[in-house]
Amino acid sequence: MTLIKSISGIRGTIGGNVGDNLTPIDAVKFASAYGMWIKQQRNKENYRVVVGRDARISGEMIQSLVMNTLVGMGIHVIDLGLSTTPTVEVAVPMEHADGGIILTASHNPKQWNALKLLNHKGEFLSGADGQQILELAEGEKIAFSEVDDLGKITVNDAYIDMHIDEVLNLPLVNTKAIEKEKFKVVVDGVNSTGGIAIPRLLDRLGVHTVKLYCEPNGHFPHNPEPLKEHLTDLSEKVINEHADFGIVVDPDVDRLAFMCEDGEMFGEEYTLVACADYVLANTPGNTVSNMSSTRALRDITEKYGQNYEASAVGEVNVVELMKKNNAIIGGEGNGGIIYPELHYGRDALVGVALFLSLLADKKMRVSELRKSYPSYSMSKNKIQLTPQLDVDAILKAMEERYSNENITTIDGVKIDFAENWVHLRKSNTEPIIRIYIEAKSQHEADNLAEKIMSEIKEIAGI
Repeated sequence: MTLIKSISGIRGTIGGNVGDNLTPIDAVKFASAYGMWIKQQRNKENYRVVVGRDARISGEMIQSLVMNTLVGMGIHVIDLGLSTTPTVEVAVPMEHADGGIILTASHNPKQWNALKLLNHKGEFLSGADGQQILELAEGEKIAFSEVDDLGKITVNDAYIDMHIDEVLNLPLVNTKAIEKEKFKVVVDGVNSTGGIAIPRLLDRLGVHTVKLYCEPNGHFPHNPEPLKEHLTDLSEKVINEHADFGIVVDPDVDRLAFMCEDGEMFGEEYTLVACADYVLANTPGNTVSNMSSTRALRDITEKYGQNYEASAVGEVNVVELMKKNNAIIGGEGNGGIIYPELHYGRDALVGVALFLSLLADKKMRVSELRKSYPSYSMSKNKIQLTPQLDVDAILKAMEERYSNENITTIDGVKIDFAENWVHLRKSNTEPIIRIYIEAKSQHEADNLAEKIMSEIKEIAGI
């Protein structure tokens, strides 16, 4: 059982002991620290926070605890109920709220839940803000309101539809062209809120939708991370239904992956590549992804004569660099699309709409579209170290070993070779070095991974 406190929020497993897991007491403790932070940020009379959740079994309990904690602090709550992470992000500025909380543990299994925290822009907190909340949670100066000053809860279950309205109003979403193509699509909603939002969006676009695991009951039918090995049912359904393609999202609908019409994965690394291809063809501009994402985005961006840059891993870092570079699209290779025209957050609904617009424009099969992009393969590994080892010293030694190559150290050590790259990152919570490698073929990527791992072990003496 686990409780992980970080600058982006708090996540843990349900049940167990206080302080070791995400118990009701821990949920109240961190919700009150967030409420205190909200009051410190914005000195005013009335405070409002938007709260929504994915369909996890523990969601209703955790949401009730969080909302009533905020009410006890005199903060008014807009309750979106079953929602998605990007929907809450969209709702915060539309409500002129002071912040937002999403109750979701993203792709983690059903025993997990978490509080994802947003600022008044509907964006994830900076590292400094997150640290402040962690410190407030450990202090004893949380002030609650007197009886006449308690907050109120207002239920608003219209925001998924309002979010879809905003997506369909985007100039680049070609609703007429999509309707004309009469696409047939299978949707795997992993029995969470994607099963509500994605079919509803597709229906508005005139797409014939076949639902698979779209009952939002929190009983995930497979590992909820949208990876090939977890999606055999989707693959079979796409083939048997003779569908144009398949869509799968994670439980809170900020990650998006596609399945080709032949039952093969499009590749979640290529979700952003395809959407960027469409956006760049219509509105020239810069792009950003994180350092562990495919080089194919750089290739596509440069094909259009634009500038690509890589940020440190983490959505908040991608967003910061996107703002700095005026990027028109960005995201992460885990299937996260960030399209600032709507908001600065990973959004599967925007991704689906842009991808359908691209398909309607290209008039080709999804498998053919995939073959039209530069082909790279990834190998993702990790090395478990003993707590006594100095991980920073090991990374420094690897940096020195490859000092003749193009090295970036803003987030671990990234080594850019002519044909491939290696990214080494240490875990913040355990003695692990994560190793991400991309090459022109899976064979090359796996071979390079073996070489790098043996070098790390040699340096570490293990």
